[in-house]
Amino acid sequence: MKLSEYASYDAIGLAGLVQKRQVSPKELAQTAAEAIAALNPKINAVVELYADRIETLDEATLPNGPFHGVPFLIKDIVGHLDGRKVEFGSRLCAGMVTRDGDTNVGRLFKEAGLNIIGRSAAPEYSMSGTTENALYGNTSTPWRAGYSAGGSTGGGGAAVASGMVPMAHGSDIAGSIRIPASLCGGVGLKPSRGRVSPGPKIDEGGWGLAVNFAQTKSIRDTATLLDCMAVPQPGDPFVIPKPEDSYASLIRCDPPRLRIGWSAKPLNDRPVDPEIAAAVERTAKALASLGHEVEEDHPDYDGEAAAQSMLDVWFFDFPKRIASYAAATGRQPGPDTLEPVTLKIYEYAKTITATQFLTSHASLNTIRRKLGPYFQRHDLWLSPTTAAVAEPWGNYNLGRTDLSPQGYMAHIFRQVQFCFPHNVMGTPAISLPLAMHSSGLPIGVQLGARPSEEHLVLQVAAQLETECGWAQWIAPLAVQ
Repeated sequence: MKLSEYASYDAIGLAGLVQKRQVSPKELAQTAAEAIAALNPKINAVVELYADRIETLDEATLPNGPFHGVPFLIKDIVGHLDGRKVEFGSRLCAGMVTRDGDTNVGRLFKEAGLNIIGRSAAPEYSMSGTTENALYGNTSTPWRAGYSAGGSTGGGGAAVASGMVPMAHGSDIAGSIRIPASLCGGVGLKPSRGRVSPGPKIDEGGWGLAVNFAQTKSIRDTATLLDCMAVPQPGDPFVIPKPEDSYASLIRCDPPRLRIGWSAKPLNDRPVDPEIAAAVERTAKALASLGHEVEEDHPDYDGEAAAQSMLDVWFFDFPKRIASYAAATGRQPGPDTLEPVTLKIYEYAKTITATQFLTSHASLNTIRRKLGPYFQRHDLWLSPTTAAVAEPWGNYNLGRTDLSPQGYMAHIFRQVQFCFPHNVMGTPAISLPLAMHSSGLPIGVQLGARPSEEHLVLQVAAQLETECGWAQWIAPLAVQ
């Protein structure tokens, strides 16, 4: 299979070729490895390949799911696969191997038929909105060398947008799936809180703020994968409702006439690029032409309070985590093993009291309660994904020495201002590559819905995929 042919398919398309025996899973894995060998020196999206899932692949180990034999990358976080390295993009964790079994996320990816061929890059402990780390270096968006792929799932976003693989694992605590989708020109869904089981190691990632899913290139891939991943697991603390019909079938049906609120006004002190604001407004008009009731309406959201509350919530147990990694690797946390911002946050986290944590957690609850009425007035919230397109490396990375923990959190929340509200609310949100900036970089537009209503987000996304399209855009650093 030629690389250009391989990259022209989405994951469902490649699985169809396998089903028709036009190509084998091993041939797909070898083609993916060839694409990675050709592109990774320019993009730096992949930090490890698994030879046993490529050259020596035993195809009998692949379950017969809807993505049977499709190459896939796992993000360098948590340790979802037993016996594989997980380094968190950190020198402290270099060479660390998971020894306590697959997570539910890793197992469900496998049961979907995906062939996990390697590991994608992430910033240190996925703490940044850009994928730049001292362990493996910086990841570029496929649209411009030296420009950020976003974070923290920048490796996965860049790998999909460049044609290395058609889908890749992602996680999202403040926009980490949607930001890379926006900056790389892909599709990035953050499901509802509780939709994808994070167990058995934890009950709720990031105290309920984090969720796992994937970077994709089509809505049918997104919907079909959600059917595979939205499977409640034994011991889950709660189960949220989902439609009787599959997501894959629902995207073939138009949604009812929906009330859609839209706003491109900033939620904190970073202005929105005028071209991004214009793209959101054009999307609003496109949705109105499809028959939806569309109204400009700005939500009630305190971005500065959210940033400061997040610092104490996200990092309350950070010293405990770092201690466990140090024990596993025999290294000590310090300037030679942690990046400057990470080290400052680690030292600050040692001072966070239980009272601080509970107060900040309550603050996020207050923010959520103020945001909630927006979804009484509207079924969907349309906004930018990010206020700016991809920027040169160096702005958001953890190697900066000029920012305090509070300063770094305030800085990064300018980038995630439209993403984090959906983590606070637990609402599903998707970034769609609906426009191109005059600079030649992609623009992501975000749609969010009420908790558990992924089907509405996906149905409207499918309408926009048909109406606006994005498959014709090929990045300069992608498979040609």
